[in-house]
Amino acid sequence: MENDLIGVLRGAGKPLDEHIHPDGSRLLLLSYGARALALFAPGSDENFLWTHPALASDESARSFFQANDWHNTGGDRTWLAPEVDVFFPNYPDTAVWQVPAKLDPGSYALVQPGPDLKFASKIAVTLSRSQQKVEARITKSWCPALNPLRHEPSGKEFDGISYAGYTQETCLELLAGSDKSAPVGLWNLLAVPNGGEVIIPTHARAEPEIYSGNVAPANLMVTDHLVRFQTQGEGIQKIGVRAAASTGRLGYLYRSRDGWALIIRNFTVNPSGEYIDVPWQRSAADDALGFSTQACSVRTELGDYCELEYHAPAINLASGQLRSHDTSQLWAFRGPRDVIRKVGKRLLSSAF
Repeated sequence: MENDLIGVLRGAGKPLDEHIHPDGSRLLLLSYGARALALFAPGSDENFLWTHPALASDESARSFFQANDWHNTGGDRTWLAPEVDVFFPNYPDTAVWQVPAKLDPGSYALVQPGPDLKFASKIAVTLSRSQQKVEARITKSWCPALNPLRHEPSGKEFDGISYAGYTQETCLELLAGSDKSAPVGLWNLLAVPNGGEVIIPTHARAEPEIYSGNVAPANLMVTDHLVRFQTQGEGIQKIGVRAAASTGRLGYLYRSRDGWALIIRNFTVNPSGEYIDVPWQRSAADDALGFSTQACSVRTELGDYCELEYHAPAINLASGQLRSHDTSQLWAFRGPRDVIRKVGKRLLSSAF
């Protein structure tokens, strides 16, 4: 699958950069939209991440990129929040949702070659509710993330699993053309194969906000320190958890071709920061702010995938905060279910 993806995207004029990490795992980076598009464990050709089915052949990939619609390639992408301001141009009318081309794919160019590849793009968006302008630069780079379990004294209990991971650094810098009070925040979204279970550990019981869709009660379980979300419904189903309760980790368990896979995103949560993404229908409510951690199941014309999402606190020129620098890790494991459960208990929650 790895070589097919490289060849198909090269033929479509969207070449990939392949990075082989010291442990033998491989990361494929797509400069078009600045995405980590594929991640492979050593000796495996099974991608941990979701990519659009159109990228499976030369002909379908060419048609995909020639279309006028948003090119949802998959992988790990970076957008700006709040969604209601950036992606709904006529908000509060939500009939039209569109991805600003200046944001995604943007105009990313290589600014640092070598093992820690770095891309940068200047972007410009108009916030729909205030009509304020935002001009900014987004910079993204990647490097390896070592197995977080490598020093565990009981390491033998994790025998039989394979691992791959990376660290992603994302920087948002506001430019002089922005309106002074216009707030925006980094928003990172990871696409993974659908049909699994999202696991969100929490410091205390946290009832998730349902952003979109009708989530069946049987597919959403909340305990004192855990939210579990089965991604089984049709359409778009999205939930969010506030920063005050979030631990800064977000997991996803799914059945893969070669066993069970567990993907964990490790990120920084600052409950004192200003998290400005809001539920679509409650944007003006007093308690609509503060969400740092989200999960979304998508089964529409966009594709069939799940997203693990997190936000960084917002910045604006008026506050004097001109830059936001975010660092996160992605840890991906594959192996027998009983061993994968042990990994989840160690890195997510004992209730896993």
